[in-house]
Amino acid sequence: QVQLVESGGGLVQAGGSLRLSCAASGSISSIGAMGWYRQAPGKQRELVATITRGGVTNYVYSVKGRFTISRDNAKNTVYLQMNSLKPEDTAVYYCNADVLRTGSRWLDYWGQGTQVTVSS
Repeated sequence: QVQLVESGGGLVQAGGSLRLSCAASGSISSIGAMGWYRQAPGKQRELVATITRGGVTNYVYSVKGRFTISRDNAKNTVYLQMNSLKPEDTAVYYCNADVLRTGSRWLDYWGQGTQVTVSS
């Protein structure tokens, strides 16, 4: 089994910062791309940022210059540093990872989600 566990969400005022973490654990041989997605009430889940194992990053336009995705391959952990937060960033944030399970194949895993609320 593989689990992704997120932490770091919460309530913050507009202009503030939060740092999300997502740690993968279980029978893991390797982890490929990792990313963060978010889903606001009444909206579809959207990509926020992704990072390859080698550190190549990609961001949705609305967070460029404000959010930074990073990872620690030794800890199987991905981070999302969120600065200059806006009320429209309010959503449940989900971690995603492509994982090669030991003795198995590449599979896509999701975390349980962490709530980020930005007050105006």
